Amino acid sequence: MKKNIIGIAANQLYQNNQAFFDQQITYTPQGFIDGVHQAGGIPVVLPISDPESASDYVAAIDKLLLAGGQDVTPFLYEEEPHPKLGPTSIERDSFEMALIKEAIRQNKPIFTVCRGTQLLNVTLGGTLYQDLSQYPKWEVKHDMFPTVPNFGLHSITVKANSTLASLFGEQAKVNSYHHQAIKDLAESLVPIAWAPDGIIEAVESREKNTKILGVQWHPELTHKKDPMEQSLFDYFVQEFE
Repeated sequence: MKKNIIGIAANQLYQNNQAFFDQQITYTPQGFIDGVHQAGGIPVVLPISDPESASDYVAAIDKLLLAGGQDVTPFLYEEEPHPKLGPTSIERDSFEMALIKEAIRQNKPIFTVCRGTQLLNVTLGGTLYQDLSQYPKWEVKHDMFPTVPNFGLHSITVKANSTLASLFGEQAKVNSYHHQAIKDLAESLVPIAWAPDGIIEAVESREKNTKILGVQWHPELTHKKDPMEQSLFDYFVQEFE
């Protein structure tokens, strides 16, 4: 039985790595590697590269996974940086945007996590709250730091009959590590889960032939202890076609 090759778009460590003489380090969190392995897939890390090479990278994989990390560069949705904007990487943004477009063009499934879901929305024409202080109905804690991610921080309501509902049911609790969030949703996406304060927590494609699933939380941090979170990896690797 063929194992699906899952391309995981990598991040770079730019600083505080004296043990490596401050060289840039390409990495992805181990939870993504383990989650894909446990689901029966073959994880392959895709280093930040020239966007023109995205077609070659996508051609070499079966499915694309985008992880969390830096804030999304606001110029990409025509905004000036907010005072509470965190670190950004236009190189990573540009490469991952190219990967998303190529995966859609090559008809390959996409799974996105946290920042990956935010960048997906921007790539497809949506916008973000650069900081949740811009959201007028903000009343739920969305950044559980310094609490360890061993349990759900807040609840979500899941749209009935959605891809996510088949895995999580219509109510669940999830961890949460973000201060940015979807503002204007891209027209080609559909919201399928919400936090109690209305923040969009998951999306899927409006187009039946485009396979996209994006979540705002971090299943890679809890999948070993929570079978429901591992089910996201299982579904993406084994069934999402």
